[in-house]
Amino acid sequence: MSISFLKSIAFASAAALVAPGAAAAADQAAVPVAATQAIALPTAGSVAAIYNQYKMKPIWFRNGAPTVAATQLVQILRRSPLDGLGSGPQLADQIEAAMRSANGNPAAVDAAEQLMSSAWVLYVQTIKRPTPGMIYQYDVLKPQGGRTDQILLGAAAAPSLEAYISSVAAVNPIYSGIRDAEWARMQAAGTMTPDPKILANLERARSIPSRGRFVLVDVASQRLFMYENGAPVDSMKVIVGDTKLPTPMIASVMYYITYNPYWNAPDHLVKGPIAAKTLAGGKKYFNSMGYQVMADWSANSATVPFESVNWKDVAAGKTHVRVRQDPGPKNFMAQLKYPFANPQDIYLHDTPEKGPFSLANRARSNGCVRLEDAQRFGRWLLGSEPSPPGTTPEIQVQLPRGVPIYITYLTAQPTSDGRIAWVKDEYGWDQPGAQVASTYISPAARAAN
Repeated sequence: MSISFLKSIAFASAAALVAPGAAAAADQAAVPVAATQAIALPTAGSVAAIYNQYKMKPIWFRNGAPTVAATQLVQILRRSPLDGLGSGPQLADQIEAAMRSANGNPAAVDAAEQLMSSAWVLYVQTIKRPTPGMIYQYDVLKPQGGRTDQILLGAAAAPSLEAYISSVAAVNPIYSGIRDAEWARMQAAGTMTPDPKILANLERARSIPSRGRFVLVDVASQRLFMYENGAPVDSMKVIVGDTKLPTPMIASVMYYITYNPYWNAPDHLVKGPIAAKTLAGGKKYFNSMGYQVMADWSANSATVPFESVNWKDVAAGKTHVRVRQDPGPKNFMAQLKYPFANPQDIYLHDTPEKGPFSLANRARSNGCVRLEDAQRFGRWLLGSEPSPPGTTPEIQVQLPRGVPIYITYLTAQPTSDGRIAWVKDEYGWDQPGAQVASTYISPAARAAN
């Protein structure tokens, strides 16, 4: 997304770090309405039960007449195919017919009221669904608030129902920026068919929080954004995975920083330049780089004597060895590593090679994310200068509090003038049926780039 757009927005709600209760079971009953070919709403039965249990008064009607929020709901449903609710326009027709037929009749008003609440619950549950292909390390990081009772009671308790449903439907400013631009295009073109690439981007944007302090890595634009109170306060370039080992979409939490990290050389570098330079320079070169040969990929692996390795076989690809580099001035991860739990061993890290950050296409890592300015990022996380407390390898220092991190992929970038700027679909994830990188890839394959 454009930096100007991001700096002009403030998110409205955060991903809570406490999981809600289990979702209520959906009922398959339909709400009776006057319209023909009425849609049987799966939420209708549970909505009726909640109205009865809580003795709820109408929230969409006042004194027997529809409120402004009722009309607003109709408008939200008309554009809801962009949100993944294909039946939204038909539901909008049903609601309009029900409002016309109500005409102050208590029974008809009740029927229209519950139809609208059932449609609203279905809509909210649709926009609160998880993003396909995203790795949610913790369930609490999934979009929250899809329970029928939460949705209805939240609407009933809102000081302004109009403001409340507008806020909920916005999801987050990035999401609404993409959706609003596409809706304007569709209306201008006289079509109800959304661009499939826009739908793919909306799926990926939906899991971004709407408020709070968090890290957002957009792999498509190859930038990292730091958010405070739902607004971006800083950003930097990043280097992300190439097309062979793409950086996956992940939602996790960062709890600590690692100083003086080891670097595990990727296999293609071991059998390529490392083997070639070792054959030319021998043990002297190997030791000068701080390299060690490890017996396996475990955390407590033993080392292997340099002399026991046939480096000609390594260069030929006949033998595969793990080469680990000790911390120091030549370490390819420099001084800082920013880990977070995930099954693919993806993390953020420093790098001594700053040249690639000037490239337009920075998809050149083995999946992990290299930071343009790891020191600045550390200052934001810690609130102080990230200085190593010692020279021991792999020193872990806890952050003042956990910071959520969201890695996503947005080729549709909303601009401040209400349009969409497109960036290259490097991974091909905008294509129908594309398989995103959510399957497990071992650390040995990633080889900690």
